[in-house]
Amino acid sequence: MKAVFAGVGAAVPTGIVGNDSFAYLGVDDEWIQRRTGIQERRWASPDVPVADLAVEAAQLALKDAGTDPAEVDLVVVSTTTPDRISPGVAPEVGYRIGAHGPAAVDFNAACTGFLYGIDYAMARIMTAGSRCALVIGAEAISRIIDRDDVSTAVVFADGAGAVVLKAVPGSPGQPLSLGSAGEYLNAIEVLQTDSVVRMDGAEVYRYAIDAMAEQLDTACRAAGLTTADLDLLVCHQANIKILRSVARRLGYPFAKVAAYLDRYGNTSSASIPIALWQAQVDGRLAPGARVGIAAFGAGLTWGAGVITWKATEDPS
Repeated sequence: MKAVFAGVGAAVPTGIVGNDSFAYLGVDDEWIQRRTGIQERRWASPDVPVADLAVEAAQLALKDAGTDPAEVDLVVVSTTTPDRISPGVAPEVGYRIGAHGPAAVDFNAACTGFLYGIDYAMARIMTAGSRCALVIGAEAISRIIDRDDVSTAVVFADGAGAVVLKAVPGSPGQPLSLGSAGEYLNAIEVLQTDSVVRMDGAEVYRYAIDAMAEQLDTACRAAGLTTADLDLLVCHQANIKILRSVARRLGYPFAKVAAYLDRYGNTSSASIPIALWQAQVDGRLAPGARVGIAAFGAGLTWGAGVITWKATEDPS
């Protein structure tokens, strides 16, 4: 069996926070856009649970896939900001969407978490008999930022995105290329003592470009492709300069890069599924499209892969 991407959905908070909201930090719209590419971001109200965003995104993904919730036998949620320390968000999502006793687990690999969730779901489908999986990235990063720290306050945002993976007959696809470098764990961290994001922006910037470009190249070669064969590139929406640099490093046209952080900001592990959803809404993601996906986050962790969008047959 192989896993195919059958549907996508996203949910973002209604509260829009524009760049003018950060004037108290001594920065303006032009400064923020020039350094990050972000024009606005969404922050959830304190009374909105992360699970609510995850459930909404999951329901929209199931609708897009034409899938009954009762078919879901695996729910994976990637989040750094769960509503509780325990239990995780995934069992609640499974219950609330109407799945019947699905396997359910949360992952925390920061901004790379969605890709780890995809890899796990694909493995379960290909080797463990799972038939229909929901993989969700759901975050409320606004709740763990220091709003007096300009390096993080203007960047991070909230939202959720979900994809439906289904089992179909066929040869298993290539697993994602994943990795980590724990020696740099202090580059991005949230300590239990104060639960606030701290980030060494310069170090993260340097390693993010190298890791995503190298892993995308590795993933393409494993699939017998080159980056020129990709119809769309969807990287973690961290910073517009990083997206441009990765594309330039790969010799890939930036016009074919999904870049939506101008309206959504950096939603951590939710950024790739939100970008996939927006790309489909915009008509940039058609069935059969070959898509490169890549992410980089705290840990340091990284990952990349090549997926074929909504295709039940192996691409020729």
